[in-house]
Amino acid sequence: MAYVWLVVAIGFEVLGTSLLKPSEGLTKLWPSMGAMASYLLACAMLAQAMREIPTGVAYAMWSGLGTAAIVAIGLAFLGDRLTPATVSGIALIVGGVIVLNLAGAH
Repeated sequence: MAYVWLVVAIGFEVLGTSLLKPSEGLTKLWPSMGAMASYLLACAMLAQAMREIPTGVAYAMWSGLGTAAIVAIGLAFLGDRLTPATVSGIALIVGGVIVLNLAGAH
């Protein structure tokens, strides 16, 4: 169940981050409120996940997979550009998450 909490936490973190651009520096009410609520829920779900998953593993997966998802959303919907550095960085993040899990860090 801990990994379900973690996936939900990642989803809320990605939603919150995705709402920051339309919030225009937290000047637009509804996107700003959505971002803040999403971050609050993300932290609550991460806390639940960390009851069973070691802190370092949970946080590495939360931040790493969240970052990869945000890059994908930026590319697909926000006009961000794909560069060799972006591809390399995402590959390293995903590889790191795989290594953490295969190494039995959880």
